Amino acid sequence: MTTRTDIHAQPASALPRVMLVAAVFAVLCAVAFYLYQIAQPLFGAIVLALATGFAVVFGASRFYGARFIFPGIAAVLIFIAFPVIYTIYIGFTNYSSSNLLTYDRTVEVLTSRASVDPATEQPFAVAQDDRGYRIWLPESALLSEPVTLTGEETATLSEAQAPDTLVERRAAVRLRSGLQTLTLTLPDGTKLQNSGLRTFGTVTPDYTRTGPDELTRFDGIVLRADHSTGFFTDTAGERVPPGWRVPIGWDNFERIFRSEGIRGPMLRVFVWTFFFAFASVLLTFTLGLTLAVILQWPHLRFKAIYRILLILPYAVPAFISILVFRGLFNQNFGEINLILEAILGIRPNWFTDGTLARTMVLVVNTWLGYPYMMLLAMGFLQNVPEDHKKSAALEGASSVRIFFSITLPQIIPPFLPLLIASFAFNFNNLVLIFLLTRGLPDIPGTVIPAGETDILASFTYRLAFDNAGQQFGLAGAITLLIFLVVAAISYANFVAMRRAAEKRSGRA
Repeated sequence: MTTRTDIHAQPASALPRVMLVAAVFAVLCAVAFYLYQIAQPLFGAIVLALATGFAVVFGASRFYGARFIFPGIAAVLIFIAFPVIYTIYIGFTNYSSSNLLTYDRTVEVLTSRASVDPATEQPFAVAQDDRGYRIWLPESALLSEPVTLTGEETATLSEAQAPDTLVERRAAVRLRSGLQTLTLTLPDGTKLQNSGLRTFGTVTPDYTRTGPDELTRFDGIVLRADHSTGFFTDTAGERVPPGWRVPIGWDNFERIFRSEGIRGPMLRVFVWTFFFAFASVLLTFTLGLTLAVILQWPHLRFKAIYRILLILPYAVPAFISILVFRGLFNQNFGEINLILEAILGIRPNWFTDGTLARTMVLVVNTWLGYPYMMLLAMGFLQNVPEDHKKSAALEGASSVRIFFSITLPQIIPPFLPLLIASFAFNFNNLVLIFLLTRGLPDIPGTVIPAGETDILASFTYRLAFDNAGQQFGLAGAITLLIFLVVAAISYANFVAMRRAAEKRSGRA
């Protein structure tokens, strides 16, 4: 029974929670406002949405029951959904190393460019007295009016004797921000500006803004903003870098399918990715299952020792094993080539021959993946009824027949989801390719970076980050295609598994 005292105690007990929610909400709102101030409105909006969700879930009693799932949902939206959506968005833009900036920032960069007339450059020194700082030009014997060097200032120069006290060069460097915004006027009216750490001179802007989407170059040529390409162009149609980011629709996808320099290597990488993922699953499954069957043999001695030795590759971090194999396969000093030369008199070019490089990748990936399959197989083999095997043996079936007719059909259904997961993992196994070969050797005759051992993930990485002409938009478009392909494969496997399960249940 609820008493009057309990009823009045509930709001008081909720007060600390409400105060804590309000404090966290205020902090997150402050972070969102700060992100907006530093020109990061997208991340500011994400933090603001997170703050609103936190306040609603933890502040309102009606939604307080969702507090247990809110962190998980927020993590999925921020760390999974948002990167995927943002990557897809980039695929529809011209975002690249030549189009990194916003339009306003591009205008700011172009209008800040200036040329210095070498004939007017003069060394300077900074003097200090009780009225402030003065700029001394020793070649012209001119001294400026007192200035504060704290913001934009203009000072007139006049003839004078050299000042008694000059600021040391190291201390003058600290005043550079004020010197850069200082304009000196010579007795004849010529304007001088800071043109270097030690000089003032006549500075002429290369570009001047003369309209909303118009810049005028120092030679009088007018540049107009082309928002379809993200560049300023002159009267001859020449683009002036840097450019800015603009949506370009399906242009990146058209480049993928129309440009032979992109379509050719990408198709080659696509085929190799499928083969690599399928062969890796097949090899690791076959080797792991074979070793598991051997370890299940009742007459095998020292099983524990063999089991520990065979699991060691799984216990060592993958990146360490990959780097070790990179050294073992070294063409000049690796132990593998030294052994092959001593026995067979050959030294294979593992890193420069495309076929050998792909073989090396499969060998290393099999070594890294078979312990996982072996552990799973050892567990699944324990669940196969021994009665079935004994009955088949009494009827005269060989061990091989028993394995393929009884054992394998019973362990494949629980293995299937894990094989699909392994295929998806190897389809995007960037770490192996990046640490072992970096996608090399390169495919000759391509207009984009593509290698013989590149899979789609490493190919996209090199295109976006490991290239002088970083093409983030094109990489985003390829990432979307990879996402669609993997989604289609996963759906097809899901349908196949469901139909297989329905058939098994129908037979039962």
